[in-house]
Amino acid sequence: MTNCMWLSDEHSRSYQSVVWHDSVAMPGVRYAVARMSLGRRLELAQRMREIGRKAEFFEAGNDAKDKLEAATLGAEIDRAYLQWGLTAVEGLQIDGAEASPEAVIERGPAELAGEILASVKHECGLSETERKN
Repeated sequence: MTNCMWLSDEHSRSYQSVVWHDSVAMPGVRYAVARMSLGRRLELAQRMREIGRKAEFFEAGNDAKDKLEAATLGAEIDRAYLQWGLTAVEGLQIDGAEASPEAVIERGPAELAGEILASVKHECGLSETERKN
């Protein structure tokens, strides 16, 4: 007998690639957030790398225009997290149509987007301080 064990069907495991949350900001709405995986970590890192470089450049500037640009890039980072992590929405209509993740990001209620953003950052394993930034 070897040390290698094969799992039979009765011992198989199940993994959900998303986590569903009931909204606190909008009772009756549910949303799904992607779980972190090796492939998704790489995808997120690639998305953040370019935006982060631009943000560092503008944050180093001294004039108001640079500071404004840095703040705008901060909002772009939040959008990128939402685009990466929000996979589904249930129980919400926007402009008379069932809400899609894209619609929530672009035209949805800000309080719901903020709640979802916090959930996405939590799934990414960011600390409370990192989530605020």
